[in-house]
Amino acid sequence: MKKTSLILGCVLLLAGLAHAADKPLIRIGARVFTEQTLLAQITSQYLNSKGYDTHITGGLGSNLARSAQESGQLDLLWEYTGVSLVAYNHVSEKLDSTQSYARVKQLDAEKGLTWLTPSRFSNTYALALPQKIAQQYPQINTISDLKKALDNEQDPHHLVALDTEFANRSDGLDGLVQSYRLNLTRSNIRQMDAGLVYTALRNGQVFAGLVYTTDGRLSAFNLKLLADDRHYFPDYTAAPVVRQAVLDANPRLAADLKPLAELFDDQTMRQLNARVDVDHQSPSAVAADFLRQHPIN
Repeated sequence: MKKTSLILGCVLLLAGLAHAADKPLIRIGARVFTEQTLLAQITSQYLNSKGYDTHITGGLGSNLARSAQESGQLDLLWEYTGVSLVAYNHVSEKLDSTQSYARVKQLDAEKGLTWLTPSRFSNTYALALPQKIAQQYPQINTISDLKKALDNEQDPHHLVALDTEFANRSDGLDGLVQSYRLNLTRSNIRQMDAGLVYTALRNGQVFAGLVYTTDGRLSAFNLKLLADDRHYFPDYTAAPVVRQAVLDANPRLAADLKPLAELFDDQTMRQLNARVDVDHQSPSAVAADFLRQHPIN
């Protein structure tokens, strides 16, 4: 009897291992900020429930993540249309959200990467004012208004905080300055980690700062977004981008990811990001709770 049980146990173990080996592995990449970590966690847990095995590689820079996907080391990334358009495909033409998605879908397909159904959120850049500054300067509602205020005041204490990557990209600070003719020099610019920009805004240490439009700290810190009235910033609609070879090997993957992508809009992403950045919950716990509240058949 013991021998029979042992044999049966071995058979079940081997069957379980075979079943696990049969599950397709999807290698998911995530760049080094909260939203990317959350999207990767949610996607991983969701795909696991759909019969896939997943592995997440997080903390990646933009160029490293892209190179890893193009070389076949990563299978799936949540990418933003503006990043692919400007940083990877070097398109300087001003396009709206629909045009941007169509263009990157076409250009990246030539590299073996397929843009799937997009989400309903765009995490673009914006300039924001701290609450105290917004109350003192109610006339500042656009970036052009900010330019007027900076030109008129000529106050060396009117500092603008920017994350280091944006400050040093040709399509970042330089283009913004040229587009709006902003009077920004080394004396009134402060470069720092993206997270510290929000801290500086919350503490009133700067006059304005560069933020992301789906960041949960916007509402938590009562920051005022300024309208990009010259439409400098590209559209940054997010969508899962998957290697075509992986889609060919997993014919139902695109259909599986479609209802997940459609769950995300600007407000949803702000709330999810806030639970991590403001409430200090773990991304994996936030992801699990989100999927419990939004079951997908």
